[in-house]
Amino acid sequence: MLCQDCNKNEATIHLTQIVNNEKVVLNLCKICAEKRGFHSPFEQMPFPLAEIVSGMIGPVKPKTDDNLTGKKVDLKCPNCGLTFTEFGQIGRLGCAECYQAFRVELTNLLRRIHGSAEHRGQVAETATEEYKTLREEKRLRDELKQAIEAENFEMAAELRDRIKELSLEAKKEVN
Repeated sequence: MLCQDCNKNEATIHLTQIVNNEKVVLNLCKICAEKRGFHSPFEQMPFPLAEIVSGMIGPVKPKTDDNLTGKKVDLKCPNCGLTFTEFGQIGRLGCAECYQAFRVELTNLLRRIHGSAEHRGQVAETATEEYKTLREEKRLRDELKQAIEAENFEMAAELRDRIKELSLEAKKEVN
């Protein structure tokens, strides 16, 4: 997106303001924003991601080596060699395989940060029908579990039938 003022540079600053109950949006490059007197209060302040992550991780508890020695060892990514302790210090994973190598620890970290390790936000409009169907099926299964726990068996039977219908529809869409 180009800057609204100069129409030359890429807009890197996006300002939204409500004026008289109307939304006013400005998309400006850094130079034009400075000309208008806009300055980011965080511009000179580095974002301390590593400190935030290491603060959330706390002291790393090494895992017991189940091999021959029985010594305590730090988790290590088999692909890039990054240890979980190093991740806690730099706040960044080394490669895509780190997600699998540190899966349990990252899941626990996400739970501490967000209260859950599952995304429950909005689904993008471009999400596939298959994804939307899977999400709906999961929601229905959660309701089914609650209905069974509450011993509301009529509701449970209805939910079971709706889940079966969704599964059949999904199979038809695939074929």
